[in-house]
Amino acid sequence: MHSIPTHTLFTVIPDTPTETLLINSYETVCSVSTLLLDLSDDLTGKHRDVALAIHQLSELSVLLVGKAMDQHTPRC
Repeated sequence: MHSIPTHTLFTVIPDTPTETLLINSYETVCSVSTLLLDLSDDLTGKHRDVALAIHQLSELSVLLVGKAMDQHTPRC
């Protein structure tokens, strides 16, 4: 069993498979993207523009992580 530093609230287990890291990253970024889009519905003006810009960046991250997943584990 691995020792977890006491000063760390969150940590990634050492030797976690790359595929697992990619899948969790993809799901996390997808969640952020969805939350931002939902939040932007409640905003107006500059705040809405900022939320939508961040959403667009998060969607770019979804594409990048998705591509990394495809390259790491090609689909048949």
